[in-house]
Amino acid sequence: MINDQERGPAEPPAAGDESDSASLQAQLEEERGRAQSYLASWQRTQADFQNYKRRTEDERANERALYNRTLVLNMLPALDDLERGLAALDAETATQGWVEGMRQVQRKFVGALAASGVQPIEAEDQIFDPHLHEAVGQLDGPADTVVRVLQRGYLIGDRVLRPAMVMVGNGVQPSGSAEPAATDADSE
Repeated sequence: MINDQERGPAEPPAAGDESDSASLQAQLEEERGRAQSYLASWQRTQADFQNYKRRTEDERANERALYNRTLVLNMLPALDDLERGLAALDAETATQGWVEGMRQVQRKFVGALAASGVQPIEAEDQIFDPHLHEAVGQLDGPADTVVRVLQRGYLIGDRVLRPAMVMVGNGVQPSGSAEPAATDADSE
């Protein structure tokens, strides 16, 4: 075994060794650049995948909301008919047992809608709001105020599901009659 002292002074690297070292250094830098490129590509792919997941989750949520909205819109005419039928009952019929059963059905209907985030639009005696109300005519009453609701409107969350169909006051105070005089639009 030869120790360092027996070898003698260290010899300077040969000219070929320096070029090998420079070549290895250049190759190392090239590989580092390639590794950085792969890392950046992987990070972009990961970000794209996260965006894709978020986008598909949003699309699914929007589809569910659309299906719920469609289902509720299809159920509202049945609720409207039930409410009109109950409102048309005379005093004698209103005391019969089956009428209370129909009122319970109506309450369950309204409760199921409320559990789905559907709320009725309060319109009677409110200032007319074209975002919430659909005016179909005018009656004597305070100007720009809803004087009669013909069909209840509904909100789902903060979005209008169906605007309330209303009659708006024309600014003329009603005469002594119990029922406000209707215009041509009321007879339609």
